[in-house]
Amino acid sequence: MDKIILNFVPTGMVPMKKDTPFVPVSAREIIENVKEASELGITMVHIHARNEYNGEPCYKKENYARIISGIREFSQDLVICVSTSGRTFPELSKRMDVLTLEGDLKPDMASLTLSSLNFHKQASVNEPETILSLLKEMHSRGIKPELEVFDLGMINYMKYLIKKGLLMSPFYVNLILGNIATAQPDLLQLGVMLNDLPEGCLCSLGGIGNAQLPMNSLAIAMGVGVRTGLEDNIWYDAERRKLAKNIDLLKRVHTLTDINGKYIMSSLEFRKCLKGARTYEMQSI
Repeated sequence: MDKIILNFVPTGMVPMKKDTPFVPVSAREIIENVKEASELGITMVHIHARNEYNGEPCYKKENYARIISGIREFSQDLVICVSTSGRTFPELSKRMDVLTLEGDLKPDMASLTLSSLNFHKQASVNEPETILSLLKEMHSRGIKPELEVFDLGMINYMKYLIKKGLLMSPFYVNLILGNIATAQPDLLQLGVMLNDLPEGCLCSLGGIGNAQLPMNSLAIAMGVGVRTGLEDNIWYDAERRKLAKNIDLLKRVHTLTDINGKYIMSSLEFRKCLKGARTYEMQSI
């Protein structure tokens, strides 16, 4: 594909100011980073809210509302995806809180991790009942799921949900490689995952830590979407001598895109790709 989805992940839940001064933590910082990214050219943004006082992850819809409102002041078109991660807040009510935003504050998309997994120092628990409840809430509110996939088993679970009529094409999937307990960023594992994706998938590749640049480069060469930002890697170089800024990582993706004769997909184009998504009643399983 000549047009590349660029999914910008500016903050995440892990990097703190003590790790890098460049990670945007406050609503104002996140908004400023997204504005700068939007002016350069991105397709969508995947946002995590933080506590304004201590920078810790925050699930509260009020914090997300401040960020979304600030983004909407300069862009009505940018596709905004929010996090429903259970990595810090496993309770379903907390994970659903952001989904209750309405009107101009309602997110376009919300993340949905398709199984439990271990990170380096923390688990992300996603029980089947939780996944189905989040999915039902997204559908009822017209929010498109951003399917987060860390290994082949999650693709199999995605196919199960499709078979049961709980997911319908078109799908948007992030393949995230390089986590210590899931799929690694090598050609064999990536190739199997890409080959196993169901029809009707829009896909972006992300890499954790030093895997970010190789996955970004490979994605662009293949005409697959890119996920990049300080959420996945705070370093600009593999030797970890230079801390990255979000704009540095995005400019690098633009350079690689130009070299490969590709273009960044606009938000409006991405919205058209997702337009076939339908809302429907959840079926029993």
